[in-house]
Order: sequence, then C-alpha cells, then structure tokens
Amino acid sequence: MKEEKKGVFTIVNEEGIEIECEILFTFDSDETKKSYIVYTDNTLDGQGSTKVYASVYDPTGKNPALMPIETEKEWLVIENILSSVQEKIDEEVGKQE
Repeated sequence: MKEEKKGVFTIVNEEGIEIECEILFTFDSDETKKSYIVYTDNTLDGQGSTKVYASVYDPTGKNPALMPIETEKEWLVIENILSSVQEKIDEEVGKQE
C-alpha cells in the first residue's frame, strides 16, 4: 500500500495494475483487538452500488501491507459498523430532503 495524498492510496492487483483507492474510514475493534480500514476503488457492482472493501492494517505505519480479514467474527464486526454508518448516512439524507 503506497500512501499518496490524505485519504487516498494505491494498491497493486494480481495483474500488476495500480488501482487508486479512497479511504472511507478506519476503526479499531476492542472485540478483535485489530485495526481495520474500509475503502473503495469507486467501481460499481452489478446492482450499481459502489464496491467497498475492508482489510486489517497497522495504524503505526510500520507494516504498510493490507492484511486479509480472517474470521467470520471479524466480518460480523465490520458488517455491523458498515450498517451503522449506512444508517447514519440515510438519516442525514432524510433530514436534507
């Protein structure tokens, strides 16, 4: 992971192609004792929704590599956080309409 400008970083996929990604948010989990990064490459899935990814990361920057989510428990923590964030976004959009 190469940090370029605040909130943006570049990853290299399996084909060796550099992809610019935008950091949506980071969080630490007391439950798993890990730090997570949630990000997007701003591509769309088959339903037209923006693709969102999550990885384990080292917030100290000593290890810049993104690491995979390894357990169902971790995915549940991430899904709960994403649901909570989406609810807050929906509330804000509702207030603006």
